[in-house]
Amino acid sequence: MSILSHHPFDIGANFARLLPAQPCVLCGTGSLNGLICKDCDAELPRLPEAHCPVCALPSPVGGVCGQCLRHPPHFDHCVAAFSYAFPMDKLLQELKYRERLILVDHLADALARHVTLRPDFLVALPLHPARLRERGFNQSLLLARRISRRLGIPLLPDLCERVRNTPPQSGLPWKERDKNMRGAFACESGDRIKGKHVAIVDDVMTTGASTGELARMLKQAGASEVSVWVIARTMKD
Repeated sequence: MSILSHHPFDIGANFARLLPAQPCVLCGTGSLNGLICKDCDAELPRLPEAHCPVCALPSPVGGVCGQCLRHPPHFDHCVAAFSYAFPMDKLLQELKYRERLILVDHLADALARHVTLRPDFLVALPLHPARLRERGFNQSLLLARRISRRLGIPLLPDLCERVRNTPPQSGLPWKERDKNMRGAFACESGDRIKGKHVAIVDDVMTTGASTGELARMLKQAGASEVSVWVIARTMKD
């Protein structure tokens, strides 16, 4: 055992104790664990241990679920750091709609820790220019930039664009979301991603309509494999 793991010589732990505690964004108590204290972090909603590796929904033994076997999505894998439930849902809404950009690094780092299969490139789910002007930032791109730096995986910020300004998915019934996203994206074709594994970074996946449509366009542009990386995955009732 390294001497650095012993308490008297644990330089990291000693240095952390010298730093001032900051309020946890969830409970307000002093935290030396970053934005979220250890107690609150332990209570964040995680995925079921047994979940489908393709869509990340619960699966009896952790194998590919029946839905993905019957109707395979256009993406090949899904990695999610959390389940989209309280309080993770509130944190992501704070990021997306109230510009709490301080959350980006913490959430992106949590997702990066779940990555086991390394792709060749990252892309962020793009916003339509009109929506980008309205919001002022693309939270998916901010998350992707952090993960790109953290994992050393090249990010292709201009590979794909949103060419249709579709109504927000959150306001539509689940069954209408695939139709709403049809033809919403365009991706540059050519040698850059031909035969490559590309991972799409987004904040939340609910039905997979948005990421599925982007995955379809990436494969049409030459990608051989597409993964989806999201901060949180919505669980079906």
